[in-house]
Amino acid sequence: MNSSTSDCSGESCVTCSDEAVQVRVTALLADGMAVVDTGAGTEEVSVALVGPRIGDVVLVHAGEAIAIVGE
Repeated sequence: MNSSTSDCSGESCVTCSDEAVQVRVTALLADGMAVVDTGAGTEEVSVALVGPRIGDVVLVHAGEAIAIVGE
């Protein structure tokens, strides 16, 4: 058994079963962070890897935007 999966608990695990989700950027914050609309509320996520603009839809995995959708 892979040691990274043996520590998984709860409904999801960052290393073995989380899914990326599409969210819309509603505000850009300092230090590469942004507020995003998840459809069920808002969350703060890192957008340092992708550099989106307000209104962009980004793909987020484990709190990190990994792509701008449509680019």
